[in-house]
Amino acid sequence: MAETKTKSGTIVHPHYGCTVGAAYTVAAIKGRVPIANCGPGCMYKQFFLISFDNGFQGSAGAGGGNVPSANVGENDIVFGGTQKLDDLIKSSLAVLKGDLYVVLTGCSGELIGDDVESVVRKYQEQGFPIVCAETGGFKGTNLTGHEIVIESIINQYVGDYDGEKEQGLVNLWFDVPYFHQNWRGDYLEIVRILRAAGLKVNVLFGPQSGGAKEWKNIPKAQFNLVISPWVGVKTAKLLERKYGQPYLHIPEIPIGEEATTAFIRKVVEFAGINKRKSEAFIKEESQLYYYFLEHFAEFFSEYWFGLPSQFAVIGDSAYTLAYTKFLASQIGMIPVKQIITDNPPPRYREKITEYFRNIAEGVSVEPEFIEDGYLVEESLRTVNFGSGVPLILGTTWESDVAAEKGGLLIEVGPPTTEEVTINKTYIGYRGAFTLLERIYSAAVGGK
Repeated sequence: MAETKTKSGTIVHPHYGCTVGAAYTVAAIKGRVPIANCGPGCMYKQFFLISFDNGFQGSAGAGGGNVPSANVGENDIVFGGTQKLDDLIKSSLAVLKGDLYVVLTGCSGELIGDDVESVVRKYQEQGFPIVCAETGGFKGTNLTGHEIVIESIINQYVGDYDGEKEQGLVNLWFDVPYFHQNWRGDYLEIVRILRAAGLKVNVLFGPQSGGAKEWKNIPKAQFNLVISPWVGVKTAKLLERKYGQPYLHIPEIPIGEEATTAFIRKVVEFAGINKRKSEAFIKEESQLYYYFLEHFAEFFSEYWFGLPSQFAVIGDSAYTLAYTKFLASQIGMIPVKQIITDNPPPRYREKITEYFRNIAEGVSVEPEFIEDGYLVEESLRTVNFGSGVPLILGTTWESDVAAEKGGLLIEVGPPTTEEVTINKTYIGYRGAFTLLERIYSAAVGGK
């Protein structure tokens, strides 16, 4: 009898980094310096998956390929690595100018029990703005590490606060920096929308962030806004306990007029601010949106042959939900496979599944939770896209399957090796058309 081959338990083609990849959460804060207490190659691997081979995003200062690392080796594992870390911190403080230093721990140091906290505390007592975050890779993904880093900064750097709250000021907890190649453009669009609606925003990451000093303003905000099915909810609950701040959880990233208008009204209602400004903004943006949509509709109706009608999305919880809802409810395309790859904690999965039900009129989707890229590809191979051109919103890992099916692959998540991203967004009022341009340019151009 022939031996039956089974797949090993090793995950291949991962769609996320490990927990210490949260160094890129730190790198997204202006005036910061991440310091990694991990083995040789750890930061190198995170750099390529999360930054370089993910839209070739680039970084400045102590980020990208320039993250200081202890490069923990065999001697450190046998005899302990605290002295080596101490020397690294001392050198980093001397050479790299920063407003905030964050030490992230890798697997090696945590497994052998290096007392990183005591090393960091010595520098805290000397007045240096430095914190530590336990981000051993065995604890999960870079999304998990993102929340660990935020909690460490809040507890060790922001600290306690018993002052007044500022009406209309909101802390924005949104995209995980660097995880999506469009994260900078996404932040710009969300902040533009919130400010135009009459809110003031603590922008904690990206080009509009005030840097480390803006984190000191977190306790002053009226409330916290979480835009994600699960990432950021833990942070909002921490801030509710620590500072008495309520939070508004909106699981769906808004794309297009319907979703963005509903998003604005929900936030403004929660904030309790005057609606005059937000409604004027909605009116102006909606008129522009439907002006362009009307002109796009001519192409859509005349060039119907050869255009995709069924689609699959492979990505994290937040963007898989957002893209699926937009294409199904506003463009009328049919979702046939939705695969969530960011390994959300089990306690959130039932709720995430509910978000995909009744996603459009008469349309419900049952998403699959798969973190192994090999199994993602096998699942995608089973999809029947009918007689039309398959549309796959996914990553570079799905390129072989897309080619087998003669489909269009639009890379929307890590890794992304076919596009260079400088400033682009697919969300909100304006980003929706960039997404449609990308999809239908590929359709008429054949790639």
